[in-house]
Amino acid sequence: MSEIHTHLSSDDEVIALDRRHVWHPFTQAQTAPDPIEIVSGKGAVLTDAEGREYLDLIASWWVNIHGHAHPHIAAAIAEQAARLEQVIFAGFTHRPAVELASALAERLPEDLDRVFFSDDGSTAVEVALKMATQYWINKGTPRRRFIAFEGGYHGDTAGAMSVGSASGFFDAFQNMMFSIDALPYPETWDGDSEVEEKEAAVLHALDAYLSEHASDTAALIIEPLVQGAGGMRMCRPQFLRQLAARLKQDGVLLIFDEVMTGFGRTGKLFACHSADVTPDIICLSKGLSGGFLPISVTVCRERLYQEFLGETFARALAHGHSFTANPIACAAANASLEVFELDNTFDKLAAIETLHRQRLQAIAGMPGVNHCRVTGTIAAFDLVVEDAGYTSAVGQKLKAYFHDKGLLIRPLGNVVYLIPPYCTSEQQLHYAYDEIEQALRMVTG
Repeated sequence: MSEIHTHLSSDDEVIALDRRHVWHPFTQAQTAPDPIEIVSGKGAVLTDAEGREYLDLIASWWVNIHGHAHPHIAAAIAEQAARLEQVIFAGFTHRPAVELASALAERLPEDLDRVFFSDDGSTAVEVALKMATQYWINKGTPRRRFIAFEGGYHGDTAGAMSVGSASGFFDAFQNMMFSIDALPYPETWDGDSEVEEKEAAVLHALDAYLSEHASDTAALIIEPLVQGAGGMRMCRPQFLRQLAARLKQDGVLLIFDEVMTGFGRTGKLFACHSADVTPDIICLSKGLSGGFLPISVTVCRERLYQEFLGETFARALAHGHSFTANPIACAAANASLEVFELDNTFDKLAAIETLHRQRLQAIAGMPGVNHCRVTGTIAAFDLVVEDAGYTSAVGQKLKAYFHDKGLLIRPLGNVVYLIPPYCTSEQQLHYAYDEIEQALRMVTG
């Protein structure tokens, strides 16, 4: 048994015990440097145990939208924690959850107004897949097939891995996954002269697939406008509209995984607004609580919900989590939605997008840079290297350089991207772009 530590006497002891006991995500511990101990955050800045500051330009894995330790959200959490911290959500309810469900339904398009709570983005996707599967069973016409996209990533649980199997992250777990049918993804970028041809090819492939399998296909799932972990690969709104029209015509459900794109990332509150498409099911997490606490929702159209009603439990959705609709997390989410109005957030989104586009013009002309692209507050470009992909050596080299300059930028292999908190100032973003240009000169010689 390990010695019990009630207080750690030094920062070195924290790192030593971390090395002894902690298993970090997406990390090869044998070759990775020691983790950096973060002790506080304010706005877009994190501070480590030695007092060094880091500008958080990936929003702490895309979750922090308004800035660290935002006082309005922190106060809502403290107030709720003093009143009710947790209650079982089967057979009980509470005001924070009801207010949040109502607020989301009010902001989502059309009849996306039945809200199922869970814990994180991956489980939100699991719920969506179960909803789609059981919906067809309850209708008496079971459908088993799912369509996804090459490069799509939807989480790390079994069902989410299955629909993300074409991302290349899950080779070790093939025996745990069900089979899906993957379509090519029509990724595009600024100045892409072939985008219409690529979209037409994907839609032609979809038409051919649906002509044969529509009656056995439960749903199609997509990250709307931007594939996140797959490399910030972007598609056009008009492609999503054509996609949705075909699925509707053939009665196939459309699932939007907006775990990353939701809550302002694409310039509007949700990517479905930016694309002017209403899915049948939408998955939300990450920015839902403003980056404070884990919580997610899966929201479906009313007609789907109605198919789960009946006199027997067999028609009900048998899914749940111990912390479903945790009152403190719901309070954080409600406060985060309020911050959009309190902080004039949508003006900030537009300013960030404008600055991205301005600075990427110069980067686009640098040697070894390819496929500059922007959607809302998300900016990205590719580096032309021989070992392109998530494990590209250039990604680790750049990450180390950025850390030395006080920047939390975590390239996806040879893909450099920024997805900052909305409170990030123009001065802070300009500094980041200045250092990115310096880094590119370093890696390209």
